[in-house]
Amino acid sequence: MSDFQPYEIIEGDYDKGMVLLADHATNLLPAIYGNLGLPQAAFQRHIAYDIGIEGLTRQLASSLGVPAVMSRFSRLLIDPNRGEDDPTLIMKISDGAIIPGNHLITAQEWDLRLNSYHRPYHNAVGSVLERVAGQSGKAPLVFSLHSYTPFWKTVARPWHAAVLWDTDDRAVTPLLAHLRAAGDILVGDNEPYDGALKGDTMYRHCMMKGIAHALLEVRQDLIGDEAGIAAWAARLAPIFAVMNDDPTLHEYRQFASRTGPY
Repeated sequence: MSDFQPYEIIEGDYDKGMVLLADHATNLLPAIYGNLGLPQAAFQRHIAYDIGIEGLTRQLASSLGVPAVMSRFSRLLIDPNRGEDDPTLIMKISDGAIIPGNHLITAQEWDLRLNSYHRPYHNAVGSVLERVAGQSGKAPLVFSLHSYTPFWKTVARPWHAAVLWDTDDRAVTPLLAHLRAAGDILVGDNEPYDGALKGDTMYRHCMMKGIAHALLEVRQDLIGDEAGIAAWAARLAPIFAVMNDDPTLHEYRQFASRTGPY
């Protein structure tokens, strides 16, 4: 086993009660996996990571002074935003790209990736949430940051950003309102994806525990460079800060999931 670190914790003020998460922050792989049989160019695509999200997470964590947890392995190795029994946990084909290193995986290799990368990341998320709850004396408010492609196949995605969720709308409703208030962007509500996914990060750490949360997706062409990242960090930081001051978003309250019983 190498010394590859599967997650990074960005330290912040745990008393503030907010946590940022970035499941798909990087396109890194442990050296033992090479490129999983893919050309290097594949790791610059969305199939490998959420373009722009590492930079956005770092800037928001710095501006807000709050902790963040980021994965440090490519979703091509194993997807931290999937439940352990999800069939798409380790993808063999992603957006037309065949991933040779993910074919004919043994049960031993499957468990190795879970134990070495997926579970340590989630343990880190759980630990940070527990520390924030302990030091702030209240339920954390969680923002999970992702990005999506401007097109899917040949169909354009008009939304500049989107908020994805299951049934807990406590953080979703104000976030949508704040994002739309400026009037200069189109914001999707559970578009282009549905936010209800059994076993994913928000389900596991927030829905099941009654923690208010929102998953925010930003279109990748808008945060594909430093200027775009800075602009979106400046847009989001005051919104997150105002929401964090709302005591109703720091209460534990469990909602039933649209995916079925817990």
